Amino acid sequence: MKCKECVSTPHDAAEDSPLRILHLGLGPMGHRTVALALERGFQVVAAADPKVAGQDLGTLCGLAPLGVTVRAGIREALADVAGAKPDAAVVTTVSSLRLLEPQVTELAAAGIPVVSTCEELVCPWLTQPRLAQAIDSAFKAHGVACLGTGVNPGFLMDYLPVVLTSVCRSVQSIRVERVQDASVRRVPFQVKIGSGLTLEQFALKKADGTLRHVGLSESLDLIARRLGWTLGEKTESLEPIVAERDVTGGWAPIRKGMARGVEQVGRGFRDGKEAITLYFRAAVGEPVSYDRVEIKGDPAMKMTFEGGVNGDTATSAITLNAIRPLLSAAPGLRTMVDIAVPAYRE
Repeated sequence: MKCKECVSTPHDAAEDSPLRILHLGLGPMGHRTVALALERGFQVVAAADPKVAGQDLGTLCGLAPLGVTVRAGIREALADVAGAKPDAAVVTTVSSLRLLEPQVTELAAAGIPVVSTCEELVCPWLTQPRLAQAIDSAFKAHGVACLGTGVNPGFLMDYLPVVLTSVCRSVQSIRVERVQDASVRRVPFQVKIGSGLTLEQFALKKADGTLRHVGLSESLDLIARRLGWTLGEKTESLEPIVAERDVTGGWAPIRKGMARGVEQVGRGFRDGKEAITLYFRAAVGEPVSYDRVEIKGDPAMKMTFEGGVNGDTATSAITLNAIRPLLSAAPGLRTMVDIAVPAYRE
């Protein structure tokens, strides 16, 4: 006899059925995610992106023709599958929650759960409470869930350290380091970290907020929220990594004295003491890549991924892996610590 917890629910009974996806946003990350979805047996039944509307989705992503035409907007894409609503939408459009909000609330109104790579969606309750509440209310009203995820934020610098504290009887502090050679990452990522800019250009983009790794503040909040910590202060610093010699291998030549990437540190304080430190360093030509989580507590522990985790591959994978857990999640805006483990599943 199966125990109560092992008895299948209606959702469990359908777990072997291919999931039908609407994909919104077809830049480099969108291409990669669509390709992986098809490889993994998902059915991408509709797609939208005004920049590439009218093209066949498969051809656009460097694959065989798929017979799915990319539409300019969500309404047109849903019209292509009228009467057969997608199981979920994957949204790989923007990093800004302000720009994302109308996209996901339109999907909520159609009754479609959403998984998005928008960094500011990962845990926006303290950073952007008004928008977080609007998204949460929209999805609750239509009985579906919404999630922001990715490799970082969404896993390495927040979800993973939280999971590691599962075996701790006490935790004093958490430090996470992500150091990576950006030359193997997609071009938009290299641009976002300022590689190939003069220091004057770097300073201008830093000042207007267009140059940074998005999500450190949200990661700080996700960790603190799950551990029951109240952070009295949060700080974030951002500085260029200056090339000491000419560097090749990136999206553009980098001359000595130019920026080849960014060093960014987020800090969260409790009772005046630094309790969470998130160290992010990404640059073209970085000699050593690694990811590391260090917990000071009982027991103390340190976990290191030598060579680091490939961010583009991991973001596509965790986005797709999170869909099934999201379908069983309570309606509303969820975080990674609110859903079942988004494990790989064949």
